[in-house]
Amino acid sequence: MIEPRVIDPLDTLLTEYFAPGEAPADLARRALEPGRRTDDGLARLEAAIGIEASPRGISLIRAARVAPPPSAAARRLVEQARKEIGEYLRGERVFFSVPVDLSRTPDFQRRVLEAASHIPFGEARPYGWVAERIGHARAVRAVGTALGRNPVPLIVPCHRVWRSDGGLGGYLFGEEYKRELIALERRTPVLEGSATTHIVCRVGCVAGSRVQAQHRVVFASVDDARSVGYRPCRVCQPAA
Repeated sequence: MIEPRVIDPLDTLLTEYFAPGEAPADLARRALEPGRRTDDGLARLEAAIGIEASPRGISLIRAARVAPPPSAAARRLVEQARKEIGEYLRGERVFFSVPVDLSRTPDFQRRVLEAASHIPFGEARPYGWVAERIGHARAVRAVGTALGRNPVPLIVPCHRVWRSDGGLGGYLFGEEYKRELIALERRTPVLEGSATTHIVCRVGCVAGSRVQAQHRVVFASVDDARSVGYRPCRVCQPAA
């Protein structure tokens, strides 16, 4: 005679807990969205920053309140910068189009910042690379000081400069934010194309932002996009 099976209450509890649920209706769209934020650390940074500008460009970004812009032109630039920084921190932008004004920055520091601005999204370079690029290979410590006083962090990506031993090095907003920015850039696609127009853009391009999620295609490089018949966008110029 077969004894009736005794059902353990714990088995029932675990079965109910791990039972498959219904997928969200927008799961496919969410899977195609670039760089979705996984925590609120960068959201706090976005809310904290203050931005100053001259009519020529953004002149200061700090995690503090700053004076109101002095003119209508400067106010427009601040609004543009705040919008682009927010998109960047949400993984919706991989480049900045707002201009910067480094006219009050000493010559050596300006050259350091210009070199750092050429480090591609999602990549990193050692302090020595920057020193060599500006023609002062032995001035590694001075390069670090110049980057540590970067007046426009985020837009000029000093967080992409590390120590030669692979350590992160310092950062104006703190090492933890530097780590989060690096993680953000590693998980954010750089290029996206439209399956209807066969044009490939940098993520954040105004033209690419109009592409519907079901028509969006992510590419690893412009050459990959060209190999399947896509052409680079004339607005954001990803090939350049």
